Amino acid sequence: MTLLADRTSDFTTLSRHIRAAGLLDRRPGYYALRFTLVGALYAGGWAALALIGSSWWALLAAAVLAVAFAQVALVAHDLAHKQVFRTSRISEILGMLVGNLGIGMSYGWWMNKHTRHHANPNHEEHDPDVAPDILVWSTRQASEAKGLARLIGGWQAVLFFPLLLLEGFNLHVSSARAIGRIKRSKLEGFLLYGHFVAYLVAVFALLSPGIAVAFIAVHQGLFGLYLGLTFAPNHKGMPTLTGDDELDFLRKQVLTSRNVRGGVLVDVLLGGLNYQIEHHLFPNMPTPNLRKAQPIVERYCAEIGVPYLSATFVDSYSQALRHLHDAGAPLRK
Repeated sequence: MTLLADRTSDFTTLSRHIRAAGLLDRRPGYYALRFTLVGALYAGGWAALALIGSSWWALLAAAVLAVAFAQVALVAHDLAHKQVFRTSRISEILGMLVGNLGIGMSYGWWMNKHTRHHANPNHEEHDPDVAPDILVWSTRQASEAKGLARLIGGWQAVLFFPLLLLEGFNLHVSSARAIGRIKRSKLEGFLLYGHFVAYLVAVFALLSPGIAVAFIAVHQGLFGLYLGLTFAPNHKGMPTLTGDDELDFLRKQVLTSRNVRGGVLVDVLLGGLNYQIEHHLFPNMPTPNLRKAQPIVERYCAEIGVPYLSATFVDSYSQALRHLHDAGAPLRK
């Protein structure tokens, strides 16, 4: 099979091969099993907390629930991309149930943010994931940094993992602040604050105040760390774009993304997002099909001369941290 194509039709040609392989077909059996397992982990974590009661062993349940919350977030991600169902309505309803009510993350806020990221990955003016709010992603951003980004930017590589421990709390705060500025704000707000109330009532009813506070800190900290470990290797350390850069769709997605190599365990832990290049090219491709699409996409990129980057989990973070260190250089002078 030859995958050569003119530059103007590169993605069209690749898309034709992906469709011919049936890799955009829905996988209801896979998602039924995945939803069942994630739901069991989520329910099991809360059941374990209830059985353990007010003991410091409850922190083990906090760790289990951190993994469960992150896996629920990955399920919400797949729903948002219509990987599970073709229709927006059922995807949105389930997305709000598992996102807002399940883990305290506004589905509408996250979907808006993530859609802008997919449209312009690593674009300094358009991708909210590389906005210089706390971290800076290029020396240009560093030279213009203000506030907290200017204060910590020079040492952001060292502070990166500690900052990820706050990401769970940041997700909740950002979700709450978005209510009133998104569609279906009343429904989303009801579900979101319903989660907050139920979560706090359950924790403080089952645990003494001191252990409850420790539980929340461990649970939310590990939840944020897990989410960061899932999303950060995909684009951090890859080239950033500015308004002067013009790339076609295929190159814009491939050149700003990095795959993370690994076996089935990595696929499960990262929810398939380790195939970031394939995911960005075909966002609605069901997660289990990404592994099958990977060799097709890599071979095609080689034939049309587009660099295709993959790295081990450790090396992907090494690259990302080196990039953060270099980007913050102007702030260390």
